[in-house]
Amino acid sequence: MKILGIDYGQSKMGVAVGDTATGLAEPIKVFQISNFKIQILKIIFNDPMIKKIVVGLPHGKMDVEIKEFGVGLEKQTGVEVEFFDETLTTQDAQRLLIASGRKRKSRKEKEDAVAAAIMLEYFIIVGRRSCHRRG
Repeated sequence: MKILGIDYGQSKMGVAVGDTATGLAEPIKVFQISNFKIQILKIIFNDPMIKKIVVGLPHGKMDVEIKEFGVGLEKQTGVEVEFFDETLTTQDAQRLLIASGRKRKSRKEKEDAVAAAIMLEYFIIVGRRSCHRRG
């Protein structure tokens, strides 16, 4: 099954696509918050193979906003949305990008999408045990 992952942030959002058959996820892009909704809807509607959306929850002050976003996205797209603990995925992404030898500017441009991919891979491995359905 193909899954879309979203690393929700205040100014930008990282997007990745994962596949439960392979257990792998690939960073797609980082979108500025101003045009994110339009871009994410295009991705979902242009790829009928996406059967689930996983939105990262940092377990902090943005949780309510993120849950409202996820519930609204599910209503707009008809694609099931689940929430998953994304704690420390940005730090994991930063470490991976540093290890890959990327320059600081390149790392900053990609880290949210890489964090979304890491979250998706955790989601696929762990499954529903750490998943939060709309709640």
